[in-house]
Amino acid sequence: MGAIDKPAHFIGYWGQTDLTKTLSRLVPDYRIRQGKLSEWAIASASILTADTVTLNACGRFQPTDFLGDAWAAVSAGQLRLGRDPFGRVPLYWMRSQETIWFSTQMQLLLPLIDVPEVNPIALHSYACFSYVPTPLTAIEQIASVAAGTEMVWEIADVNSQPKVRSLPSAWQEAPQLLRSEDEAIAQLQGLLQQAIDRQVADLPIDEPVGVLLSGGIDSSLVTALLVKAGLKVRAYALDFGVEAYSELPYAQQVADFFGIPLIRVAATGDAILGAIGPTAKALDSPYGDGTTAALFLLKQAAAQDVRVVFNGENGDQLFAGWTNKPLIANGVYSAEHPAGKETFEQQYLRTFQRFYGYEKQIFSPEMLDRTQSHDLSVYLQDAINVETCTSLLAKLRRASLMLKGAQNIQPRATALGFACGLWVRSPFCDPDLTEWTFQLPGELLLQGACEKYILKKASERWLPPEIVWREKRGMGVPLKVWYYREFWSAIGDRLNPNVLRSQKSWQPHLADSMLSGQMGVAMRDRYIGNNLWLLLMWQAWRTEVLGEIPVGRSLDHVFWLPPAIGQRIWKYRRQLTVDS
Repeated sequence: MGAIDKPAHFIGYWGQTDLTKTLSRLVPDYRIRQGKLSEWAIASASILTADTVTLNACGRFQPTDFLGDAWAAVSAGQLRLGRDPFGRVPLYWMRSQETIWFSTQMQLLLPLIDVPEVNPIALHSYACFSYVPTPLTAIEQIASVAAGTEMVWEIADVNSQPKVRSLPSAWQEAPQLLRSEDEAIAQLQGLLQQAIDRQVADLPIDEPVGVLLSGGIDSSLVTALLVKAGLKVRAYALDFGVEAYSELPYAQQVADFFGIPLIRVAATGDAILGAIGPTAKALDSPYGDGTTAALFLLKQAAAQDVRVVFNGENGDQLFAGWTNKPLIANGVYSAEHPAGKETFEQQYLRTFQRFYGYEKQIFSPEMLDRTQSHDLSVYLQDAINVETCTSLLAKLRRASLMLKGAQNIQPRATALGFACGLWVRSPFCDPDLTEWTFQLPGELLLQGACEKYILKKASERWLPPEIVWREKRGMGVPLKVWYYREFWSAIGDRLNPNVLRSQKSWQPHLADSMLSGQMGVAMRDRYIGNNLWLLLMWQAWRTEVLGEIPVGRSLDHVFWLPPAIGQRIWKYRRQLTVDS
């Protein structure tokens, strides 16, 4: 498992000034390696034997074309900061006079800034994507290194913008596609086995490992291969206490089939509400996906028993999971109706199902003025590059890997794991496996209503058909149920109109408008779960990470009343609108 038992971030500086005392104050328990004249220094919890520091989500070096998941290589004349294409570990940097500071955790850099300023462009982007896209961060004075790139500074131009080079990756459609189903199944089974073998090679056979098990094909397959490898596997599944959202029967079915223990982790409304603050702090950067607090609780429970936890993340991105279907339908429709009003980029922005298109309803006039010329499609350009992928499905999978995977799913999975002291291993983040999937034609990924077809066929070798072929969607969290119960008064507190007024970014009565239906039925009934959560996590991030103390609360809202009375007021208001 390497030199340290638990994950730890790295931080350092590079320039022309000795700042080792400042670095020591920031991380007093870290080991520091520095240049001959202390013009640079790097600090880590592990022993540094070279002028390069790396961090890997899995906890060990893996033989790939890259130095690690994130790295900093320093010398007297040059600084290189880089990240691998999967984006598992974030990397941030900032300039202070003639010095570049860098770290894998944004919170380590914040003490270097007198007054951190929230970036309005980043906030606009967050409202669309539910994450802040690279190279932005939520803080004006801090930037981020994009996944799959390396940034280079030369000492002669330390005050200039760095050179950015894209690292080689094979995330592009192969010129020759693999159309034989039998051959594809055999090759995929070998690659899956190889991916697991790489992930478990360093693990003691008698030490338990965890797996986050939903009962879907991805996590079930990872479980099967871990058991086959002879490891002591403990599965962890969420119990939301709401039957309609429960995945426990599916997870239990998989655990029973392999004869492994299943630990049920309570993720009730009260538990999730209590986890909002710790989750925001653990994430470091704001992430607005509704699963974050539930996954934090899941990893917190796993950390009581294991040091390494496995997941099935990236399966949807590699094998065209269900989220691709709306865009495929739109693509087919657009081909038949080329005079459609929306571009492909606009259609793709809508697939995030957040606040794209709702800007005038959610933002304050001041915020609209500051972001009106901001084009969100600029963050899509490299991902949907038609030169790399000619077919629609290949283009969607590449975009999903680079955007929803490398900028959202992977870094937040690592952040939550590291906060709980866990190394996180994602077997589907395998370079050879990923490259191979770009040989697959669409008919081996989607067959009618069946997504991930080839993965399911390959999985029949290790899983029973009732697990392989059952229909499943992404993890659903009963947030909408809780908003009218456990979360009701917390909404009035965290999204209080007076608090939102003071920030001059949001419409002050935004929560009321969303839940009451003033922003439309689709927002109230279909998108409310993740979108209200997005707002709650943004406010929690400002409190927990920035340390802001909110202003006094006002009572010009319904959330200080019992939920039934608040909903009756909304009904009365709607009736008045109809009558008028």
